[in-house]
Amino acid sequence: MIQEYQLRVLPQVAYNEENIKQYLAKEKGLDARTINQIRVLKKSIDARQRTIYMNLKVRCYINEFPQDDAYVHTDYPDVTGKPDVIVVGEGPGGLFAALRLIEHGLRPVILERGKDVRSRKVDMANITKTQKVDSESNYSFGEGGAGAYSDGKLYTRSKKRGSVDKILNVFCQHGASTSILADAHPHIGTDKLPRVIENMRNTILKCGGEVHFQTKMTSLILEKDKVVGVEAINQKDGSELTFHGPVILATGHSARDVYRYLFKAKIEIESKGIAVGVRLEHPSELIDQIQYHNKNGRGKYLPAAEYSFVTQVDGRGVYSFCMCPGGFVIPAATGDEQIVVNGMSPSNRGTAWSNSGMVVELHPEDVEGDDVLNVMRFQEQLEKNCWQQGNMKQTAPAQRMADFVNGKLSYDLPKSSYAPGLISSPLHFWLPEMISSRLREGFKTFGKHAHGFLTNEAVCIATETRTSSPVRILRDRETLQHVRIQGLFPCGEGAGYAGGIVSAGVDGERCADAMAEYINQLG
Repeated sequence: MIQEYQLRVLPQVAYNEENIKQYLAKEKGLDARTINQIRVLKKSIDARQRTIYMNLKVRCYINEFPQDDAYVHTDYPDVTGKPDVIVVGEGPGGLFAALRLIEHGLRPVILERGKDVRSRKVDMANITKTQKVDSESNYSFGEGGAGAYSDGKLYTRSKKRGSVDKILNVFCQHGASTSILADAHPHIGTDKLPRVIENMRNTILKCGGEVHFQTKMTSLILEKDKVVGVEAINQKDGSELTFHGPVILATGHSARDVYRYLFKAKIEIESKGIAVGVRLEHPSELIDQIQYHNKNGRGKYLPAAEYSFVTQVDGRGVYSFCMCPGGFVIPAATGDEQIVVNGMSPSNRGTAWSNSGMVVELHPEDVEGDDVLNVMRFQEQLEKNCWQQGNMKQTAPAQRMADFVNGKLSYDLPKSSYAPGLISSPLHFWLPEMISSRLREGFKTFGKHAHGFLTNEAVCIATETRTSSPVRILRDRETLQHVRIQGLFPCGEGAGYAGGIVSAGVDGERCADAMAEYINQLG
């Protein structure tokens, strides 16, 4: 017999399967000896009151065992000899597009400008050692994209639940813990996600697809108003390469050279709003104390606490973004003369710090210039200003949180997880006024909602600019093709149609579906 139950229990009950089993036996009158397995289908934390509860949906197997895996399995056929589709970029949009193409019997040929997911680690470690950034292998460029080493958070507000569940199940099929199917805010972890990405790549190769690393697209091949392939360069030896086929363009939100090429080639794009601010880092123990209403913090049975804040200041949203409990602040620049910060967490979320982007909504009309690259140029200039404030290294300018609000220079800074180091800087003075003034008011509001949050124990680290793409590549709402050019399917975050790993994966699958229909129509 299989029974499902909705439970509201204390954290120590939800801590493991045995505790849940004993609770069910007592509360539901079951014989614990007959309960062979329990699957947690959904799990969330209710921390609104001083007593913390866990909300669980569990499936109980009584006198029988599960006859299936804990996730839905997808079959991937051999596509050797099938029509080629060029996928530019191997972030989540490109990876899920490629896997979905295989489901449709199409052969993906992936071009990734960066290195494989393991080789990237050396170049990222060198950022701290040398204070320099490899412009083709960093926290944004390389297999897995920006998400591979910036946390692996899988939470999305997307309402396309069927598609979201498919993405999570594919991750599980390739080695992710099935806990991501249950958690309200699922998370793989920066230490676990690279292996999952490798397994996804191996599925693509096993099915007859291709993956070309350090292969950078330089231009599209156009015949009239139709894309029939791409020109690329092998960055290891400088050789020029040509690939034929329609194109899914999934290059990520930091591929500024791609935006410049599209603009120059008169392929229609438009300026898009972003959000800009700082990465705010607190001691994780303090966030646990605030969020769990307990001076002792989270204790043994609760995870590192999360938070989410949002308010409006002078007609623009101010909000927390990409919250990383028990995590690190990382250098996320993609070139010279830039400082960009981001956050990540290992799977156990066990560091002494918790961080979050704290950003202000920015519209295209808020910045100078009236062409489609104006927001991108604003990003670039702010990142360069930050680099100059950081002594022209990856040392990040920073200011204690309360000092920032009160307009005071911080004479010293707290210990931080940011490995390249911090330098005290008056962020309140040199950040654009439209950003700094709104952040100050936002921090005051958040401090009223969460006593102790606005504190000099926290540090603002500049600058958080890569929240999303500053450009949208225009595509038809129904066919997902570019509005003017056949055979070009802009995809994911870089095209301006997603924001995060899961939503990029969902968009990748949608683009693959649209590509399959396009190829079928060609006959």
